[in-house]
Amino acid sequence: MDRSLVRHAHPHCHVLLKVDGADTAFLVGDRVVPLTDENAVLVDAWKPHAYVHDPRRPRTIILALYIEPAWLGEFRSNWLSSGSAGFFAAMTGAITPRIRRLTMDLTASMVHAPLAVTDHEHMLGELMIAVIERFTEWRSVGSALRAAARAHSVDWRVRKAITLMRADPGAAIGSERLAAEAGMSRANFFRVFECSTGVTPRVFLNVVRLEHAVHAAVNTDEGIGDMSDRLGFSNQAHFTRFFRDHAGVPPSRFRTISRLGLVNAAP
Repeated sequence: MDRSLVRHAHPHCHVLLKVDGADTAFLVGDRVVPLTDENAVLVDAWKPHAYVHDPRRPRTIILALYIEPAWLGEFRSNWLSSGSAGFFAAMTGAITPRIRRLTMDLTASMVHAPLAVTDHEHMLGELMIAVIERFTEWRSVGSALRAAARAHSVDWRVRKAITLMRADPGAAIGSERLAAEAGMSRANFFRVFECSTGVTPRVFLNVVRLEHAVHAAVNTDEGIGDMSDRLGFSNQAHFTRFFRDHAGVPPSRFRTISRLGLVNAAP
């Protein structure tokens, strides 16, 4: 990383581990959290965060893990709750020598043995078990978060707005229309939406747009301009900037790198 990323969120818990380069920091919620050789950054699902790059410092190489709850649930069923707020006990914590070693081993294997997918998955599993055992109340995390989820369930009117966003993320769905569809005033809609999801309607829509863009870049041959039009951007340059500000690289470069990985992994 040699540039900042905008404030964003996503439906996965997020683990950031420094590999090399300068110490750096992330903004998690309203707090600046350091990322160093000794400290990890831990972001709950839907927690707004941003990468804060200091241009006076060298770049930082980061192992950034976006963890699917269903994948974690294969290790322990209660780890399915990693998709809920409050999964991590804190936003940062001191890593163990084992976590540091597993981080470096996985990164080195990904770089120098890119075809060793089975080895990567095994090392990733070991790393995530070590991280969760270090930074969560992993034995009881599921029951506690289920109780919290019942107390903070998503309002049905917000679910209706989310359905509209997901059905057509490129439509000109303004906050006034979403509020009207939900049967609320604009101010009340914003309050209830953020209370239910942890993010504003705009941040949520950006998440949906990025999900669609990443899927199209990796799995289809759709042109970047067509992708931009379908997702509701006024021109391709705006879409490219949006993608780069959220993912770190332009969509064309993201596609090239991901396609190389798919080709190399093919039998």
